[in-house]
Amino acid sequence: MTVTPFNDDWTVRPKISGFVNLMGGSESTDVTLPHDAMITLPRSEHASGGAPSAFFPGGEVEYSKRFYVPTEWRARRVALQFDGVYRDAMVYVNDEFAGQWRYGYSVFRLPVDAHLRYGTVNTVRVEARAHRDSRWYTGLGIYRDVHLVVTPLAHIIDNAVRVTTPDVDAERAVVESAVQVANEDVISRRLTLAVEIRDASGAVVADDRTPVTLRPGAATTVRSRLYVDEPHRWGVDDPYLYSFTARMLDEEDPATEHELVVSFGVRTLRIDPRHGLRINDETVKLRGACIHHDNGPLGAATIRRAEERRIEILKEAGFNAVRSSHYPISPAMLDACDRLGMLVFDEAFDAWTEMNQPFDYTLDFPEWWERDIDAMVRKDFNHPSVILYSIGNEIHEYGSGAGGILSREIAERIRANDETRFITTAVSSFWAVAGEVIGELKDRLDTAVARGVNDVMNEMTEFFDAVTVSDVVTVRTAESHAAADIAGLNYAEARYAPDAARFPNRVVLGTETNPRVTAMSWRETLAHDHVIGGFTWTGWDYLGEVGLGRTDYTDDLEVRGGGDPAFPWLTAWAGDIDITGMRRPQSFYREIVYGLRRDPYIAVLRPEHYGRRRLEMQWAWSDAISSWTWDVPVGSRAEIEVYCDADEVELILNGESLGRRPAGAENDFTARFDIEYHPGDLVAVAYRDQVASERSTLTTAQGRVLTAHADREQIRNDSGDLAFVTIEFADPAGVPNPSRDSSIEVRVDGPGRLQALGTARPATAERFDATSCTTFDGRALAIVRPTGPGEIIVTVGAEGETARTAITVLET
Repeated sequence: MTVTPFNDDWTVRPKISGFVNLMGGSESTDVTLPHDAMITLPRSEHASGGAPSAFFPGGEVEYSKRFYVPTEWRARRVALQFDGVYRDAMVYVNDEFAGQWRYGYSVFRLPVDAHLRYGTVNTVRVEARAHRDSRWYTGLGIYRDVHLVVTPLAHIIDNAVRVTTPDVDAERAVVESAVQVANEDVISRRLTLAVEIRDASGAVVADDRTPVTLRPGAATTVRSRLYVDEPHRWGVDDPYLYSFTARMLDEEDPATEHELVVSFGVRTLRIDPRHGLRINDETVKLRGACIHHDNGPLGAATIRRAEERRIEILKEAGFNAVRSSHYPISPAMLDACDRLGMLVFDEAFDAWTEMNQPFDYTLDFPEWWERDIDAMVRKDFNHPSVILYSIGNEIHEYGSGAGGILSREIAERIRANDETRFITTAVSSFWAVAGEVIGELKDRLDTAVARGVNDVMNEMTEFFDAVTVSDVVTVRTAESHAAADIAGLNYAEARYAPDAARFPNRVVLGTETNPRVTAMSWRETLAHDHVIGGFTWTGWDYLGEVGLGRTDYTDDLEVRGGGDPAFPWLTAWAGDIDITGMRRPQSFYREIVYGLRRDPYIAVLRPEHYGRRRLEMQWAWSDAISSWTWDVPVGSRAEIEVYCDADEVELILNGESLGRRPAGAENDFTARFDIEYHPGDLVAVAYRDQVASERSTLTTAQGRVLTAHADREQIRNDSGDLAFVTIEFADPAGVPNPSRDSSIEVRVDGPGRLQALGTARPATAERFDATSCTTFDGRALAIVRPTGPGEIIVTVGAEGETARTAITVLET
């Protein structure tokens, strides 16, 4: 068997109609997959998708690729596997309909033998559409990898191989395999299936051989029970992987030989209300990050290195788990989580039968949900990183009897395919009972409106908190929760304690938590054994749902006519990490709350806004950065937040103490100061039991030099690899200088191209496919994709300066 990448040499164009295209249609553009056709479309405040889609328009596109089919493939089976097409994919081979898949996040495979022409060039064509069908930015087109799968007539069904470790102790691990094999030949075949397990060094640690007889058109499952001595277990801190090889042999026909290799990990999962979640017999609290699927400047394009880099950065920031919100995660990210040691909470849907957007998945759910559940489980089964499945996020039906029925049906569908992992929900208390309480909310908001926008926000928060712990929620959601193994609660820490008494057998997970209450949320998580963790909204900023975490200075607000007043906001601005991969202050705060960092962290609220009235949205963090280089008059006032787990923090400016303030858990891990801005050294010193301990320093930049640094000096000549080049203004000593922003120009020479260029600026009309942009807080990010082996030179120009960095592309 061969499974080969099928990402190169595609074209894409707008799909208008067959009649228009026959008359010439629109121009095609050469692209390499994965590709997002939406990210280059013009944004507009009048775009039909509006704020949820980041003001990108919807559209219809058509991809095409020509490929040669050898004559010998007549004696093979040929299929195309798509890891994800957004959305409503229609696939044609040589202008004949080959198949479709409606959901934009499922891996699907289509046999194409019936449509092939052997010994000549063939054409595959894929149509996709996206239009007002999601609450977030989705992208458009073939945004994940595509694979060409060619197998012998008698073969292993590669996406149906399952490896489990049902019985593990220090002495040995039982490894059970179930390998499905099929014979599509016209004669019976007597074959041999050889299986083996290799450790990370490549040494064989267990093997087996089984004779297999297959009649024409038959398929069967071959099971083996292998034993690995002194197993090395997979875990977050030690993501050790074994490989399982299945080889189909026919001594009379060597061409039949068919080999498949999958990686797996030896690990155990247990849950109960007393010990919570145990992985390899050790209790683990999930420090989770909710993430959407876009890759910022790349749009929705799921390029493997971008997925890997996100997991690297999230893990460095203290997270040990990610939740794919609210869709099945990509295979590329699963591979990265396996290798790097990140736990995965994979989610199926954001809606069932009650819509969130006019053309969303509710139109397909009744007919397609079973196939999409099967696809999710099939994709995840051999990945040790996957520990949880979610049947849906904030489903409106969770609070009804019909929702209870669907909850059980979906959960049982998962269990029929995979009994080795746990199932959870993600329940919004408000949406589960909205029909009963919406009238009261409207009455309270009418009263609050007269008092001002802050009172409206406070009223909503207080009302939601009251609904969360109400008896009506307890009763109405009980059936849906009972269908799962773990009760998933969105923004409902107030239920942790009472639910322990009401439901003594219930294990609870904070499926979404608010970054503004990180300290409280983690305190409640640690205080209750039956609570296994929490997932913040969000770990990584994302396109769409714009301004969810914005801060407005109310004297800047203006009334505008026409369009959407949120334009040109681009991102939610609610992530611990911004869309370029830079950690924001709330990320360091979270690391301190988790007990993973002892050094204090200094965050400075932007002095130019000192004294102005702030309006912070519900998911907003302080409008601060970690800098002591500001373009304001000396002596200007500045508010300082020092995050620290110590008892007290002393602030010292240019050698002069500005006093101590209480910090630590009793003060939400934050010491606050109001001081004058004077350039120099701003030092925060932690005090534990009245003794000075750790310290951190911010230094004013002495000058401003343009710099460019690639995340890696060497990359591979592979369409799935990328180089991320950080562009930054700093002084000669390397101290960042974000005091002002400038226009930069980027040029790429050598075997590479500029895939995207942008910043973390949450509100901008700039494009990611341009060669210039304006820095944000003195930074920008250029993403370079290789086109061949050799040396790439990235040149950046700004303010009369030039910076260069070199990247070597190695032949694969």
